[in-house]
Amino acid sequence: MSKIIKPYKDSELGKKEQVTKMFDAISENYDGLNRVISLGIDVKWRKKVVEIVGKNNPKQILDIATGTGDLALMMAKLNPVKVVGLDISAGMLAVGKQKIAKENLSNKIEMIVGDSEDMPFDDNTFDAITVSFGVRNFAHLDKGITEIARVLKPTGVLVILETSNPTKFPFKQGYKLYTNLFLPIVGKLFSKDKVAYSYLSESANSFPFGNEFNNILQKNGFTNTEHKPVTFGVATIYTARK
Repeated sequence: MSKIIKPYKDSELGKKEQVTKMFDAISENYDGLNRVISLGIDVKWRKKVVEIVGKNNPKQILDIATGTGDLALMMAKLNPVKVVGLDISAGMLAVGKQKIAKENLSNKIEMIVGDSEDMPFDDNTFDAITVSFGVRNFAHLDKGITEIARVLKPTGVLVILETSNPTKFPFKQGYKLYTNLFLPIVGKLFSKDKVAYSYLSESANSFPFGNEFNNILQKNGFTNTEHKPVTFGVATIYTARK
């Protein structure tokens, strides 16, 4: 298991509180800055997630760490009965609600402030659960994964999109330079929170990926785990079932 990475190293707050504070601070700039930092490729990755989820014909979808709702908005096109977006940052959700209202989807997508480790849903509620660049922000990863297993239906599917580290030359070396130098510099130039993007790069570099993360899923209630690296391995899509 990786060491616990927190946004504010001098703060006495726990990781959960620090992550909430950080995302509240960067919420207004997050979407635009995210497009710049990922060079827009993150949209392509989310489309792959939606494609996998769509094969399950889900009626009830939960998007954990939904942020400003990008993935929730895309999944609404699958015509489910309901998409629920859950996030601990009220600031991120406020931006997301504006985007949802603009698309006239407020009756289809519900945005909820909540903790991924203690969700306000009954057992076996959702046909599909997604997490896009959110599991590495969980304060207690095992607890969060176990809670996801609890609220997912036995026939449901979990799809996780998360950062990973390229393992082959020259992508491995290039990615290290990108995350350690370019990402924090851009974040400091354009974000009110000067440490946020340093945290995001540091947590991306240290988070378990590939078979190591599959093992974490299997330890906490999931089977049939698969992973597919995308864009030379800078991100990975995981699929799992209970």
